[in-house]
Amino acid sequence: MTEVRNTDILLESGTNELEIMEFTIDEKRFGINVAKVKEIQQYTRINPMPNSNPYVEGVFRPRDIVITVINLPKYMNFMERPTTDRDILIITNFNKMVTAFHVHTIEEIHRISWEEIEKPDAAIYGGQEGLATGIAKVDGKLITIIDFEKILAEISPASGIQVSEVAVYADRPRNKIPVLIAEDSALLEKLIVDSLTTAGYTNIMATSNGKEAWDKLTALKENDSLPLDERICCVITDIEMPLMDGHRLTKLIKSDPVLKVLPIVIFSSLIDDEMYSKGLELGADAQISKPEIGMLVGLVDNLVNVNYR
Repeated sequence: MTEVRNTDILLESGTNELEIMEFTIDEKRFGINVAKVKEIQQYTRINPMPNSNPYVEGVFRPRDIVITVINLPKYMNFMERPTTDRDILIITNFNKMVTAFHVHTIEEIHRISWEEIEKPDAAIYGGQEGLATGIAKVDGKLITIIDFEKILAEISPASGIQVSEVAVYADRPRNKIPVLIAEDSALLEKLIVDSLTTAGYTNIMATSNGKEAWDKLTALKENDSLPLDERICCVITDIEMPLMDGHRLTKLIKSDPVLKVLPIVIFSSLIDDEMYSKGLELGADAQISKPEIGMLVGLVDNLVNVNYR
């Protein structure tokens, strides 16, 4: 088993860079953010599980934890071929879950800027229902970055955002506190907006990446006809986004003499000890793992001094 996340490849905070692990399925090139990868290992014996999801091969126990294995070629409708001992398991850690994805080969790791990643065309990749979160061109190759969060949420719905957690806030009064969201997934953006709206927030501005969010904040800063807290009061940002990631956005905001007072919540599936330390270093006021939508509302309440009790 090969440990992937180590000190040799850790990125500096706020540089707008990421590392993409290139892998193949039937010689087609795909990618995953290294921040999601815990380890890789050659394919091993998998124990089937009765009555499981058809894309779940089974489980195995490499050390002291039982890990579910998802057959990625089957999920992506590739023609079935015999599994060999040269196949690879990518062991991931995000959404507070450890999961293995069965692929055919691991190629290499590329360090690139988020500016080099383009959002897939909705007509080609199915918009919010598609599996591609971005397309990267590296050394003349096109690498499709896969939405592993969507796959896991479909196979294990309990791992996704539970909007029902926000129902307890439904009877609260409405407010016009301005909140800005930076989230590249149209589906997750809608879930966050709907959840905040249920909790009483009616003045929500949504952007699809850190660059759009920064451009919006710059425009709000320059329009000084109102006090800043009446133009913008809180920022909620994902980390993984094309063009500009959430860490770079946080660094820009906290380095700005006017905008640095804004509270920032990083809401991402990548939050672990390492990512938490990076966010803290950049000045994030709160950080929370993406499934915990109910806790997100509570954090925003505290940061903008909302009290309905």
